[in-house]
Amino acid sequence: MAFSQRIDMEIMSSTLTTTTLEAPLPASTLKGNDIIHNISRDRLMDLIHSISENQETPQPFYLLDLGTVERLMHSWKHSLPTTKPFYAVKCNPNPALLAALALLGANFDCASQAEIETILGLGVSPDRILYANPCKAVSHIKYAASVGVNLTTFDSKGEIEKIKQWHPKCALLLRIKIANDHTSWRPLGTKFGALSDEILPLLSEAHLSGLKVEGVSFHVGSKASDSAIYRDAIAAARDVFEAASKLGMPSMQVLNIGGGFKDNSLFSEIGKTVNEAIKDMEAAATAPLSVMAEPGRFFAETVFTLVTNVFGKRVRGDRREYWIENGIYGAFNPTAYDRSFMAFKPLLLSDHRSKEDEDSCGMLWPSTIFGPTCDAMDVVATDCKLPELQVNDLVVFYNMGAYTASAGTKFNGFDTLSTPTHLAYTRLS
Repeated sequence: MAFSQRIDMEIMSSTLTTTTLEAPLPASTLKGNDIIHNISRDRLMDLIHSISENQETPQPFYLLDLGTVERLMHSWKHSLPTTKPFYAVKCNPNPALLAALALLGANFDCASQAEIETILGLGVSPDRILYANPCKAVSHIKYAASVGVNLTTFDSKGEIEKIKQWHPKCALLLRIKIANDHTSWRPLGTKFGALSDEILPLLSEAHLSGLKVEGVSFHVGSKASDSAIYRDAIAAARDVFEAASKLGMPSMQVLNIGGGFKDNSLFSEIGKTVNEAIKDMEAAATAPLSVMAEPGRFFAETVFTLVTNVFGKRVRGDRREYWIENGIYGAFNPTAYDRSFMAFKPLLLSDHRSKEDEDSCGMLWPSTIFGPTCDAMDVVATDCKLPELQVNDLVVFYNMGAYTASAGTKFNGFDTLSTPTHLAYTRLS
């Protein structure tokens, strides 16, 4: 039975179940009144138009494509067959996305008590959760202990002391600092990871504290594009495994290669490099090796489309300026750092267009798109060529799933956190 059909049936029966879970997922993860639109990929714009026309009041909305989620999982298993994905919840905690990933067998990378609560609320067992935050509040550590989340990362002596006192049964992964990929969008090494001269003292401290260090974790940075950096990072992790063995510690068995993956042509190349490096590491290992990763963007970015309404317009000479109902304090938070991910398309609604508009429909105008707030920095796009838009026309933004909704706010009274999500399952043909 197709993935989309299984989800439809599970919603109708009030529970979303899967043979890979010990407990059923609650129906609340995919609301009972949600409709999963089963359509071909080339009918997506028709669906967007239909949803918009049926709104009582124009409002922005997301469209989540569960078909693409499924295809991405197939792609992951093809390129990284021995690497278990632990989806980074922080990237996008949309309940339907989380439920779909759980159904497809994904595990979860959580960074806080609230994220752990969310995943456990799906019926996911705690042994499928990695508490992937090297510096945790004591209250969050206590909570992890109380619910049986027993694997976490660390990179400091202070964290060892907290875990020893409040969660001594927790297994550890040493987060190491590696040379970041110079092509990565956001390097993480400035904040996280043990330095090379800190590794041996930290291993020794953890061992003497009676804690079990099961392996090594690293992250090459977001949207890394140089596959060689993974080979070098895995080699560095292998050195840590060997160092632990020389200290008389139990053999390490877990390698966490972090995140930074994108759904693009480079992914298969990165997969080949990672697989080769893992084989080399396994050949020298003294115990079976379990490999995990923390993909967020890979599963979330391309599966969400954001549909916004034009609610304001200004004409200055041959320039056009438009206001939409989302901005940098909502889904477009990443544009403050990087506009390269943006791809959008206007969707004109003909029922309110003048004859003059119709006559000039082939013309493109230099345009700016503003967000809704009073902040002058709330600019979504500048110097783009658009046809003449009118109030209530739509602007459709693609690839809007990564660190968008999860970074939203209620600044200026514009509640971007409550933007609804509609569900689709697209077929490629």
